[in-house]
Amino acid sequence: MPFESVKAYLDLTRLHFFIVWPLLFCSGLFLSFIQYSGFSWLLVAKAALIALFGFEAGFVLNDIVDADLDRRDIDHKLTMYWRPFGTRPIPSGGVTPRQARVLFLVLFAAASALIFTLPYPSSIYVFAIMVYCYAMEYYYQVKKRNQDFPIAQLLGRTDFAFFPVAGYLVNGQPDATALAYFLFFYPFAQTHLGVNDIIDYANDETRGLKTITVLYGVENTKRWIQLFTALHLIAAFLFFRGLGGIMMYSFAAGLVLLLAANALILRSRDSTGWLKALPMIHVTMLIYVASMIANYFM
Repeated sequence: MPFESVKAYLDLTRLHFFIVWPLLFCSGLFLSFIQYSGFSWLLVAKAALIALFGFEAGFVLNDIVDADLDRRDIDHKLTMYWRPFGTRPIPSGGVTPRQARVLFLVLFAAASALIFTLPYPSSIYVFAIMVYCYAMEYYYQVKKRNQDFPIAQLLGRTDFAFFPVAGYLVNGQPDATALAYFLFFYPFAQTHLGVNDIIDYANDETRGLKTITVLYGVENTKRWIQLFTALHLIAAFLFFRGLGGIMMYSFAAGLVLLLAANALILRSRDSTGWLKALPMIHVTMLIYVASMIANYFM
């Protein structure tokens, strides 16, 4: 395969973030080991691969649905952050729509095959969440083209919030802990979405998308980020305090990073400044999930 094609596929899959999705998924899995036992490295490996294939398929689906709109980008900062070579592979012709669809089906099939090696009913729980997440990703991408209220954002980010819950259900059952994980992670997903929307404001206006910032403006998007950050921190404190000492250190680190990110967003006036907050959001998530995995071994 020519190197230009390799670069296009790396951008399509945002592959430089590949380690994040298995860690996020496995944070739920390791939480289930505390509740239900059942630890095995084989199960961890299966879960990691399900997460990798499943999340990468979601990225490809995102690009398939938005291919025509992505041609209109005028500000490439967020593209440069999310994609190792900073290109939109389908609009640029690096990957054809047909090739992207084939890759999505291959990744979907690989994740599905691994899911159905899990015992019943875990296999059904995880597969159902995966299908729901793809359906919601499609809904989110399409609905935000024509709405007066951010229903696409409020419903659409349930897909991200359910992702680590699916990891929990690889070994666990739908219970109060699974619900608590969802309630902890959903406001974080909305905070993350708000940061992405404010950074990508110029592109979303050009595309005609009704994102948070297009609907409500920059200052109200900052309030959206602050509101969901506050809700997340309350949920994180309640969730983490019952999981052991290391999780409260994780909460403290997340508190500092998220407040710093909010302060940076509040005082910045353009996408260059807002973009600097995004790595803080991602480092916070990595601290959370690494701590939840480490907590099992302590």
